[in-house]
Order: sequence, then structure tokens, then C-alpha cells
Amino acid sequence: MTQLPEPRDVAPRIATGAFILNSGLSKLSADEATAHGVHGMACTAYPFLRNIEAERFTRLLAWSEIAIGGALLNPFVPTRLAGLALTGFAGGLVGLYLRLPGMRESGSLRPTQDGIPLAKDAWMLGIGLGFLSAGRRRGNAGAAHRRCRCRRRG
Repeated sequence: MTQLPEPRDVAPRIATGAFILNSGLSKLSADEATAHGVHGMACTAYPFLRNIEAERFTRLLAWSEIAIGGALLNPFVPTRLAGLALTGFAGGLVGLYLRLPGMRESGSLRPTQDGIPLAKDAWMLGIGLGFLSAGRRRGNAGAAHRRCRCRRRG
């Protein structure tokens, strides 16, 4: 049986899903210069990505964003599964922020003016981590409720 998201999860799923889906759709039509810029930034943070050509990397990134955004927007995708995808994606973005030179003030986690757009991706990581606990929230509350009812009867 498919369980729809809890009401408290709907707004963050829509906000993050729409944001990521739009980003992916925009990258699908990226020109060569944009693809090289996106790829270059990713390679600075994650050198192993140099093995993938820029246009291919940008296309793969675009389709990944479309899939993650779509999963978040699809109410039939369990919140924990969507949260797993979001956490992985956002973790990579936070990694960019932490690894790219000039994004943070020296010796600090505080962003520079150039780092603010990437530092803001931390909100997606927080939402994803919250979604990962979605099943436990429901399960623990149900177990506590059952224990409570048993005590009242006995």
C-alpha cells in the first residue's frame, strides 16, 4: 500500500522539488560555455569528474536534477526515499561550497559574497535529513500511542 506524504512534508517537498526540477530543466538546454563552466566548477571540487566530458556531465546532472525534483513532487514516492535522493544531492552541493576556493571566509564556515549561493544549499540538506526520519516519526508515535492505550486498559 502506498502511503501519501504527511501534511507537514508537503510544502518542503513542493519547494525543493520545484527548485531542483527547474534547475535540471534549465541545464538541459545549456550551451557549450555553460556546460564547461558547470563542469569546471564540479571538477575543482571533485577531481575525479575530469574523466567525463563537460557536455555529458551537464546532461547527466540535468537528468539527475529532473529525477530528484520529480521524485519530490510525486506524492506516490515515499518521503524517506525522496529524502535519500535529496540528501545525497544536497550533500554534493554542500561539498562544492566547502571545497571550492573563495566560497568561505578564511578559517571559517561563513560564506563570502561569492559563496552565498552555494551556502544556501544547506537548507536542502537539512530538509533531506528531516525527510529521512519521516518513517521513524510515524512509527515511534504509533508505538507510543499503542503503549499508552494498553496502560489505560490494564
